[in-house]
Amino acid sequence: MKRARFTEEQIIAVLKEHEAGAKTADLARKHGVSEVYNWKAKFGGMDVSEAKRLRALEEENAKLKKLLAEQMLDAAALRELLSKKC
Repeated sequence: MKRARFTEEQIIAVLKEHEAGAKTADLARKHGVSEVYNWKAKFGGMDVSEAKRLRALEEENAKLKKLLAEQMLDAAALRELLSKKC
């Protein structure tokens, strides 16, 4: 998984600057990002605590998806093994 270059706190701080009236091009140049629009779609209107909670939920969701995929592979392997015995 790709590691984010900016923390949630930094992203939300940049978005607050944008909401305060700073121009997008100036913010992008100042903070070294190409666009702020992707952040606004994901983090717009959030507080730092909400963003941290979102990240925790995304990580938990990824772990659960991985566990489900492993269980489905195990079940498929068992079904195949049982069908060969019969």
